Parts: sequence; structure tokens; C-alpha cells
Amino acid sequence: MNRRSSLGAAVAVALTATAMTQAVTPAVGAGSAHNGLPHGTKTQKSLVIGIDGAMLSKFSTANMPNIQGLRSQGLSAPSRLYANPLAPTFSGPGWATIATGVWPDKHGVKDNSFSGSKFGQYPDYQTRLESANPAVSTLVVGTWSNIVGNVFAGTADVKKTGANDDETTNTAVDYLRNGNPDSAFVHLDDVDHAGHDHGAASPEYKAALEAADTRVGKLLTAIAARPTYANEDWQILVTADHGHTESGGHGGNSLAERETFVIAKGSDYTAGSVRHDLKLVDIAPTVLAHAGVSVPSGLDGKPVPDVSPDAFDTLRPSLKAAVDETSVPSGVKGWTTTAPSGWSVDNAKMPTGGVTEWRGWSFATDEFWTQTDRGQGRETNVRARNVFAVADSDEWDDKSHGTGQFDSTLKSPAYYTPDDRTMQIRYTTNYTVDGPQTGDVLVSFDGGTPQVIKSYRDTNVNKQEQVNFDVPAGAETVRVHFRYTGTNSAFWTIDDFRIYG
Repeated sequence: MNRRSSLGAAVAVALTATAMTQAVTPAVGAGSAHNGLPHGTKTQKSLVIGIDGAMLSKFSTANMPNIQGLRSQGLSAPSRLYANPLAPTFSGPGWATIATGVWPDKHGVKDNSFSGSKFGQYPDYQTRLESANPAVSTLVVGTWSNIVGNVFAGTADVKKTGANDDETTNTAVDYLRNGNPDSAFVHLDDVDHAGHDHGAASPEYKAALEAADTRVGKLLTAIAARPTYANEDWQILVTADHGHTESGGHGGNSLAERETFVIAKGSDYTAGSVRHDLKLVDIAPTVLAHAGVSVPSGLDGKPVPDVSPDAFDTLRPSLKAAVDETSVPSGVKGWTTTAPSGWSVDNAKMPTGGVTEWRGWSFATDEFWTQTDRGQGRETNVRARNVFAVADSDEWDDKSHGTGQFDSTLKSPAYYTPDDRTMQIRYTTNYTVDGPQTGDVLVSFDGGTPQVIKSYRDTNVNKQEQVNFDVPAGAETVRVHFRYTGTNSAFWTIDDFRIYG
């Protein structure tokens, strides 16, 4: 897949007459280091801008022409963070997730102390770039000292901490305009300070967003004014580590505190598009892929161009507002029990009654499902993207129902079997235990009796799963079943289901 990208019209407003008339020279080849930064060797270049505590939902209230320009020429992808017990919505876990491409249960950062971090196993993407090609030129500039001291503590060529956002911006501008970095990360901190001091609903927070946008504009201008810009292939990503409450602060499990986003500009991204299937973990692999570096196995994220919808995502336009769930705001549409084309739900063993939204397997969004009852672990379902399948016996049991336990089976379409008689299914799953429950993955051939190929019982499982199975001789089709039972216990989610022959 083509991953070439450029700033294009998004930074046209930043080009000066002088910059547009400067001579164009090759971006690669021999060159001098600039203030300790080696001369880069790639035409494919990335800039990731992190705006601490910025909330995408507040951008429309502020004057932000530079970031809005990136959005109009690229994509915007709102998403949600985890919350405890995976990790609180602090800056340490947030930036570590962005830098490593894995969630906190892998990189180990739970707070701003960075104790327990596993950066040796899951290094930051600048370190991975250096390991793949020591000739690459990597730059990290941040206002928060932990960006250099902990998050990107690996082998980036140049790491600088600014005394404030103006100094950080000026330092980055100098390197972008006069040096030749292949990959740059810039962190701005003032929006987070405004959130803490005044709250996300304050005029001070709005002013901080606008000031951050001005600084982003300076970074874009520096890139566009490069004498080699016409021969370069810049990818721009903008993101944040967490949100804020209206009154100020973060660390909890509210949607506002869990708010984050990815803005991406490049030729792989549809201008003005909005996506609901991208996550913070996708930033690191996206930078690696753009640089031509293979994305290692074990990362939770994917290069943005490689993220594709599944069957559950087709349900988003038909999602409904709450019926029995009084904790979900009336304007939020985020659930259905109608399966996508080819899929079905077997509720023959379900008792009557219970909470309407969760009677048997349902299909939901994070925004809807996690608001039903916060703090019960639903916020850990970060590996699901967009719309996912969920069996939630705990919420279903909150309304009177007939005798018996939750017992529902989600069935896939029938797929033709391959000639080599070996198949594999892949899916993300979050199986969380809180009482008697079971989760079984079964396969049936040519409509026959289902056979168990994977079971979940008394242990929490939150991962990307791969299960191999053999096809019996003569079988022509296979169907996959996910059967969940529970007695006022927890839940099981399934997403990104794929089957391979």
C-alpha cells in the first residue's frame, strides 16, 4: 500500500513568498549536522505533535486555523483512553502509549513515576527507527521533562527539553527549518496547565488551544520553508495524551478525561474524513511504516492505512439511543441487537426480560457501553475499534427477567474451507470475570454440531487472539460461534474478527 504523504494544502497558508521561490535541492545524501542533529537520509519524514490535555471536542469553540487546516486536508479520529484498572488517565501512561504503540498492560506505565515501565521490551518508535537504521535522523523536543527523561529515553539522536512551550517550539522550528530530521516528535504542555488551573470549559483553556494552534502553525511553516520541501514526503500527526473535566483535572474514568484523538495528514488519508476506528497505539506503527520500517509483532497498534473496518462497524449508522439504560445521555446512539449481514445471534436459551440493550449478544460503541456503569472495567476494552460485539450479563441482570442465566451465542457467516484443511481465526477480545461465567469459541462444519476450539473461564483475557483449527476431510463450509453464559457476572467483547485459510 502506498504510504507516501505530504503536507499539501494543509500548510499552504504557512508558505511565505520567500519559501515558495527558494531553490529546490535533494533531501537525501551527504549533509552537515545541525546543532548535533545528524543530516537525515530519507525523503519520507514524519512529524508528530503532541498537545498535552487537548480535547478534540473543544476545537470547534476556538480559533485554530492551522490544526483545522490539517483536518480539512486529512482525517480526524476521536477515540477514548483506558481507565483503571488498566491505568488512570495520567500523562505518563498516555505518552508511553503513543510512543510505544502498546497499551499500559504491556508498556507497564501506570502513572507519572514511570515505575514498572517495560521500555526495554517495548521501546519508543524513535529508538526502533534508530535500531532499524542508525543513519536515520531522529529528534525529540518537549516541554514536560518526562518526555525526554522517560517516554523517549532511548536512542533518539537529539533530545531537548524546553523551559516553556515557546522555547520548545522555537527549538523544534530551528531543527525543522535548518536541520534535516527524518522523524520528529514535539510536545506542548500549556493546554494541560490551563485545564488543571481553570477547567476545560474556561476561556483560559480556549486561549491555550489557540496559542497551541499558533505554535503548530510555526512548525508547519518551518517545514514548508525548507529548501528541500518539494522533494520530501512529510507525514503530520497531531494527538493528545488525555482530556480534562469541565472544572479541571484528569485521571478518572469519565468520557471527558478519557478523550483523545488522532489527526493525520497524508496521501493515504481522505480529506475532511472522520474515522472512529483509530487509536493512540496506531501512531508509533504509522511512523515506522512511513519510514519503511517493518512493524514488529506484538504491537497493539497498526499503521493507519492498514486499519480496515470489520462487519460490526457497518452497524454504526443504525445504532440506537438508550431504552433502559438511564445512565447514558439520551442523545447518544450506540447500541443494537441486530447483527450485521451474515451474522446472527441465537438467544434460544436466554430468559425473557432483563435490560433491553443487553439481552443476548449486542453491538455497541465505547461511548455508549462504558457510560452504562463506570468503574466496572468496561474502560479496559481499548483493543476494540469502532463498533464491537458484547455480551454483558452484569448489565442485563439489572432489570427483572425470567428464571435462568444469560446464555447467548453469536454466530458468524459460513465460510468456504481451504484445500489445505487448516484455518485460523483472529479477533480482539476482552473477557472479564466477576462471578460464574463461561466463554467458548466453537466451530461447526457444514451445519453440523459445534466443536469447542477455545475456552475462557476464570481468568481475565484482554488481547489480540489467534486460534488455529483443522478442517475435517470433506467439509466444505465452517461457521464460528461465540457462546457466553453468566449469572450477574461481567462481560465478553469480540471485535476485528478475521478468518484465514
